[in-house]
Amino acid sequence: MLYYKKYELDPQKEWVIFVHGAGGSSSVWYRQIRTFKEQYNVLLLDLRGHGRSKHFFQDYLKNRYTFKDISRDVIEVMDHNGIVSAHFVGISLASIIIRTIGELAPDRVRSMTLGGAVIRLNIRSKILMRLGSVIKRWVPYMWIYSLFAWVIMPRKRHRKSRLMFIREAKRLYQKEFLRWYQLTSEVNPLLKYFNERELPIPTLYIMGEEDHMFLPQVKKIVKIHQNSALAILKDCGHVVNIDQPDAFNQISLNFLRQPQAYLQSAG
Repeated sequence: MLYYKKYELDPQKEWVIFVHGAGGSSSVWYRQIRTFKEQYNVLLLDLRGHGRSKHFFQDYLKNRYTFKDISRDVIEVMDHNGIVSAHFVGISLASIIIRTIGELAPDRVRSMTLGGAVIRLNIRSKILMRLGSVIKRWVPYMWIYSLFAWVIMPRKRHRKSRLMFIREAKRLYQKEFLRWYQLTSEVNPLLKYFNERELPIPTLYIMGEEDHMFLPQVKKIVKIHQNSALAILKDCGHVVNIDQPDAFNQISLNFLRQPQAYLQSAG
């Protein structure tokens, strides 16, 4: 089972589950924990091969895995802790994992808050992924990850987010990085399907106005999906929960209190 840590405020309170992106760990939520645990039961977890779930690497060594497998890992932790349903909060590629959980077990997902959401790859990101595919077996994986971090978070004010994600990625095994990179072959078909099929789950996208790689696609999807809303943070990059944690927390909490009412007011 994945490593997890929980803060249980009250058995009657709703749960919020935080899911980090590729190359990160539950530590990326350090600016959210204190605020959220005062109002909700909170569950943090490290995805397979990441953070303190790294020692489970040998369990997965022989088999290639998919976003469905990773999503089932999260559901397993929910089952183990008797969590029937929860609000999910994710950053970057976690948006795909949370959305996949919504496909596999929609009754387990009360709402989705997706920061720096990846919902479609533009031409620049596709070129970047193809370049990585060509060179990934001949150069240290950290070179590739650092390049991605600089392209996605290029500005001076993104430095803190960029350095944190590079630091977390250093804890991955090279082979584990390659396994996660192989998941990119699933991304385009999945994202196309997700864009075409909307789930009846309240969804809030929180994006930085400087997230040039992914914000344009989120704007398009919110226009056609009735159960979603978009909040854009000024002077903010891809990793919104680190770049502007106070704004991220406030907007997220406002949404979680009454997701449907929030969507109606945003619309």
